[in-house]
Amino acid sequence: MFRQLREDIACVKSRDPAARSALEIYFLYPGLKAIRLHRLANWFYNHKMFFMARWISQYASKRTGIEIHPAVQIGKRFFIDHGTGVVIGETAVIGDDVTIYQGVTLGGTGKDTGKRHPTIGNNVMIGAGAKILGPLEIGDNSRIAAGAVVLHDIPQNSTAVGVPARVVKKDGIRVDDLNQVDIPDPVAQEIARLEAEIILLKSQINKEN
Repeated sequence: MFRQLREDIACVKSRDPAARSALEIYFLYPGLKAIRLHRLANWFYNHKMFFMARWISQYASKRTGIEIHPAVQIGKRFFIDHGTGVVIGETAVIGDDVTIYQGVTLGGTGKDTGKRHPTIGNNVMIGAGAKILGPLEIGDNSRIAAGAVVLHDIPQNSTAVGVPARVVKKDGIRVDDLNQVDIPDPVAQEIARLEAEIILLKSQINKEN
C-alpha cells in the first residue's frame, strides 16, 4: 500500500510542474485523494460490501468533486490533474500511466447493457472537458483533445479532436488533410455536441430513476 502511494505521488510530481513537494501532493491534491479513496472503495466492492463501497465513493465525490464508481478498474500511476467535474462510470477500465484533466466524463450512452463505459489503454492523455461515451476503446499512447466528444474507438498512437472526435494524427503522421471542401461543418458539429449532451442527460435521468 505504501509503495503504491509513493508511486502515485511520484507520478504526480513528474507530470505536474506546479507540484513542489510530496507533502503538498499528499495533503492538497484532490486527484490523489480521489484515487486513494477509490482504491479503498474498490476493495470493499470486490468483497461484495457494496453499501460501504458506495458510501466511500460518495464521500470522495463530495470532498474532491471527482466521481468514480467503486467498480471501476484503474491501473498504476493514474493521474487526475485538477479534477473538478470528472465522472467515471461503473464498467470503465483504465490502464497504466493514464492522465486526465478536469471535466472529463467516461460515461455511458444509456443504450448499452453490461459493459457500458469506455476502456482506456496505457499511457493515454485525455484533455479537459472531453467526453468519452459508450463501451468503446481508446488505444495505447493516444491523446484525446480538450472538449472532444468520442463516440467510436480510437486506435493506438493516435490524436483525436473535435465534436464528434476524429483522428487527426496516427503514429506521428497527420491524417486529416482537410481542404476548403472537406472542412468540418460547424453546424453539424454543434448538433453532434448537443446530441452528446442529451445522451448524458438521459443517462443521468435513468440512473436517478
